Amino acid sequence: VQLQASGGGLVQAGGSLRLSCAASGSIISIDRMDWYRQVSGKEREWVAMSASDGTTNYAETVKGRFTVSRDNAANTMYLQMNSLRPEDTAVYFCNADIFVRARVHSTYWGQGTLVTVSS
Repeated sequence: VQLQASGGGLVQAGGSLRLSCAASGSIISIDRMDWYRQVSGKEREWVAMSASDGTTNYAETVKGRFTVSRDNAANTMYLQMNSLRPEDTAVYFCNADIFVRARVHSTYWGQGTLVTVSS
């Protein structure tokens, strides 16, 4: 099983980006999926989550600006980021709780995608 995060790039403050996190491999189902971000020298920060039942939740720092969504058929999660700020600059990671067999699941991490917001 692999997670591939993509969609990062350079954007001006106030702009938008859409990140993707695609899972591939021998997957039965995916439960919770999360986005995290990390600035060099700082701890990884949780950003948003998407549960298999459609529940979503956000860190206060991004609430109202970021939207997480999923395409379960494609095993893909998205993060639509609007009204970006310089402080959103970070490497963004995704992780997912993936069932590879009945009642057998593990947490997998993607490799990260860099988002840079210029002022």
